[in-house]
Amino acid sequence: MRDTAEASRAPAATTRDHSSTMTSAIRVLLAEDDLDARATVVELLTSLGHDVVGQVGSGREAVAAALETRPDAVLLDVHMPDGSGLEAASAIVRDHPATAIVLFTGDHELHIGATEVEQSGAVAILAKPVPPTMLDATLRMAVSRARALSRAEGDAVGARTELENRKLIERAKGILMRRTGSSEQEAYRILQRTSQDRAKPMVEIARAVIDSEPKPTSTG
Repeated sequence: MRDTAEASRAPAATTRDHSSTMTSAIRVLLAEDDLDARATVVELLTSLGHDVVGQVGSGREAVAAALETRPDAVLLDVHMPDGSGLEAASAIVRDHPATAIVLFTGDHELHIGATEVEQSGAVAILAKPVPPTMLDATLRMAVSRARALSRAEGDAVGARTELENRKLIERAKGILMRRTGSSEQEAYRILQRTSQDRAKPMVEIARAVIDSEPKPTSTG
């Protein structure tokens, strides 16, 4: 994995002017077990204007460091002393869905399918040596995509929660209409006033109404 160290030194100097055009730094965690290669990639990332928040030499350390540093992106070598970078990627994404994972490898005979990369949670895979402009563009694309996916998942969860809350409120309204003989609008106002008086969300009031319903007794 020393090819990164040798190939990245020359272009690193040419990227310093390039970094001045960047609008924002990315907080990167680097997982690379080759010390020389790691130092070179750190220098390259710094020259591109990014902030290296951690550098580790194994997949297990990468998972722990991601928990501690909360990076925007993790640059992971596919080959790790304690296992595959794919496994580390899966563990990181499972705990931090908004973290962008970019895999890289110097093994040009290694064939990793798009399905394997996707299943690991990684956004992209790069071959060493990585041209500075490609590394920068890939990191930015990965962070943008990971954040978009995280927002989409959050919106989906929010929509499901809202739907479930509406169902509970409708059910509570029906109970109140049956108990009090009130109209649907009046039952809604009862829930609304109670919510305001108790300073609690209406869905909590609805759950309390539903929970107060007598449980059917078994006729055995």
